[in-house]
Amino acid sequence: MFKSLAQMRIILVLLFAFIAQHGFAAEDDEAAWQMLQKSAVAAHALSYQGIFVCNSGKQSRSVEIKHMFDGQNEYSRNVVLDGAPREVLSQDGNLVIYNPKNEKIVIEKRRGHNMFPAVLPTNLERIKANYRLKMGGIERVAGRDAQVLLLTPKDQLRYQHHFWVDTEFGLILKSVILNHQNEAIDQIGFSQLNLFNTLNLDWFKPKIDANKDYVMEEENATDVDTSLSPHWMLKDLPAGYRKVEQMVRKVRGKDFPVTHVVFSDGLASVSLFIEPLAKDVKPKTGASSVGNTNFYSRASGFLQVTSVGEVPAATTASIANAVVFVK
Repeated sequence: MFKSLAQMRIILVLLFAFIAQHGFAAEDDEAAWQMLQKSAVAAHALSYQGIFVCNSGKQSRSVEIKHMFDGQNEYSRNVVLDGAPREVLSQDGNLVIYNPKNEKIVIEKRRGHNMFPAVLPTNLERIKANYRLKMGGIERVAGRDAQVLLLTPKDQLRYQHHFWVDTEFGLILKSVILNHQNEAIDQIGFSQLNLFNTLNLDWFKPKIDANKDYVMEEENATDVDTSLSPHWMLKDLPAGYRKVEQMVRKVRGKDFPVTHVVFSDGLASVSLFIEPLAKDVKPKTGASSVGNTNFYSRASGFLQVTSVGEVPAATTASIANAVVFVK
């Protein structure tokens, strides 16, 4: 009897320890999600300036950033410090890119895209559906204390993301993407950072040589007549990925417009390009990669389909294979 009671006590102790451990884990996970939510907002709501370094494969570049929020509107300017000068000005998510080409400055207007440190959507529900989150340790980045947050995927269709979040203000100070071999394939982090509270906008203008000719190059997405284009539909998209944007582009030298569709799981994104196959042109097929970007091409009926993204190769293949030609 005594032996069985002793065994029972051991079982109860282990059971209580298990419950306590998982109870604290749940609290830690909730705290981690709250911190990540704070960082998603902080990137837009704070005013800051600094320099961050981007490392992708063997390429590295430094970018100077200044960002201001005046309580209603958001302004930022990014200046590439390495190689040819390039600037990106953004107001409330609308981008204007100043890019020197030969003796001219080409100005491009584009829709807003998530740029560091604003790499997260403000609504994290879709990220919660596709990833798990837990806290790591406290480390130093750009002279500031940062809480490490470890975002791991629930399947093999996406990569790990690690974030270093400022413990005081919630701003993401560093972001790393790791592949399935736990290798860092993309890293962005501040080397210098200062916060400010002035509302002066004198800095919100390009620094590129004003003596050169400026050429406006509008984003060539447009509403065009697609009645002559083959029809298609999407079937069996990979789990967690949804269509978030679709546009049609006129491309010089092509008889038909090219459809560009963007898919996202809330964090990772994949671009899909669909165009009619020209006569006597052999379709491109198969998988390829350039650096950390995976490509997958195939033919579907009379369509050339290509998917592109910094996601696992299985994901680009799955999205390209989701396109079905409809006669």
